[in-house]
Amino acid sequence: MSDETQNEITPSVVSSEVRDFVRAHERRRRQFPRAALVGLLAGLLAVAFRYALDGADKLRDSLIALGHSYPAWGFLIPIAFGALGSGIGVFLVQRFAPEASGSGIPHLKAVLHRLRRMAWRRILLVKFCSGVFSIGGGLALGREGPTIQMGGAIGQMVSQWFKSTARERQTLIAAGAGAGLAAAFNAPLSGVIFVLEEVQRDFSPTVFTATFVACVIADVVARLLSGQLPAFHVDYHPLASLESLPVFLVLGLLAGVLGVAFNRALLASLRLFARAGHWPRGVTGAIVGAGVGWVGWFLPQALGSGHYLVEQTLAGQGTISFLLLFFALRFGLTMFSYGTGAAGGIFAPLLVLGAQIGLLTGLVAGHFFPSAAPEPTMFAVVGMAAYFTAIVRAPLTGIVLIVEMTESYSLMLPLCVACFCAYAIADLLGDKPIYEALLERDLLRSQDVPKLESNLLLELLVQHGAPFENRRIGNLMLPAGCLIITVKRSMYSHVAEPGMALQAGDRITVVVSPQAAAAVALLREGVSNRFVHHTP
Repeated sequence: MSDETQNEITPSVVSSEVRDFVRAHERRRRQFPRAALVGLLAGLLAVAFRYALDGADKLRDSLIALGHSYPAWGFLIPIAFGALGSGIGVFLVQRFAPEASGSGIPHLKAVLHRLRRMAWRRILLVKFCSGVFSIGGGLALGREGPTIQMGGAIGQMVSQWFKSTARERQTLIAAGAGAGLAAAFNAPLSGVIFVLEEVQRDFSPTVFTATFVACVIADVVARLLSGQLPAFHVDYHPLASLESLPVFLVLGLLAGVLGVAFNRALLASLRLFARAGHWPRGVTGAIVGAGVGWVGWFLPQALGSGHYLVEQTLAGQGTISFLLLFFALRFGLTMFSYGTGAAGGIFAPLLVLGAQIGLLTGLVAGHFFPSAAPEPTMFAVVGMAAYFTAIVRAPLTGIVLIVEMTESYSLMLPLCVACFCAYAIADLLGDKPIYEALLERDLLRSQDVPKLESNLLLELLVQHGAPFENRRIGNLMLPAGCLIITVKRSMYSHVAEPGMALQAGDRITVVVSPQAAAAVALLREGVSNRFVHHTP
């Protein structure tokens, strides 16, 4: 090509890149106030949800105390309260919004992957009310998962208020999810990282900045209305000695094995309760709630999200036998509670179990190797992050979340060691991350296809080890109505051609017509090495 030809082409190429940059910058600027509004509303909703649950917990505790004033028949009070609350909570979900069951995070991931639609009005109302009835009734579930899903619903709501594009809507939904986590735990960085690492898996500047703005605003609102103290009080820990690292390594291994057990038991509980699908709505919740209420008659602190148990464990209270008993009890309660399909998450329950695993490890190690485990409570802190990592498979989120919740910055190295080992063991055992396993279960059971109102424009990143890697575009067997139009590789965009082989790191732009909506799941599965398998 001659110099004159290059001089003619170069300005147009540069001007095109400048226009693209300006458009992207304008989109980000337009998203900032919307993301701030999402953060404000998500923070207010998270605080309202927290206060409602606190009120329900106090009511439950007072009724249990009242029941003990009448030893002959008083035990019926917590049983009836648990049955009523859990029954109503499950009924609301089964009757009005099945997508609001459980934590709601798998549904949120499906929405962001264009596999589901979000009816935000229904989710906000049912999730809030069902969560208050179910968790307030005593089910061993957490408020954090529901807060994340409700935050995503707020993002959808705001996107409709301002007539956003499909991409802007997805960004606001992701930002709302992060804001929900940030407000629930007073942990803004964790909200950002959770979106980037687990929920959206999109590190584009627009997603990052919108999520960051929403998380910070939501955290500020939560702190203004409910205080600036961290989620859990932990005494200051000195730097862990290198001599203690092998013990943290063992803790990570133990957390990995027990994390796999948690995931498989949770899926088994869902299969068990699915067999009762022909029962009247809410009956399974009432039965489990009655059993939970009976447990509460003897051990009221074992019910609900378990915040008190975490505080107790982080303070080093409890013997080895006590911790073993409560671990088994809370493990079983969580499985049965989540199996009902009530609106409640697993964040808080797994933190309870992780803290108990950590303290148990610290106590045993301190007995045999006192110099390697001088303070067993530091192992309880690390145990929460390691167990979270083994179950969710999001180590960065686990580390940052626990640091923000406990302000235990001095434990950064032990946290990294334990979380790496927990992740490696869970992955080595072939266990799927819990939210992906739950999403796979939902997709395989529903067997439905997303409905598109118009042509859908998707941008997908080809991951290393994905089915599409090293395959030619013409050999992907995409259905009619699904067309890859551009492939961005490094800094350059290329028009897609049938003979072009996709590489890891390529960002492909795809157009999907409404008639080819089933191809959305095929595309998601093809570009990812971790995404769930979908049977159309």
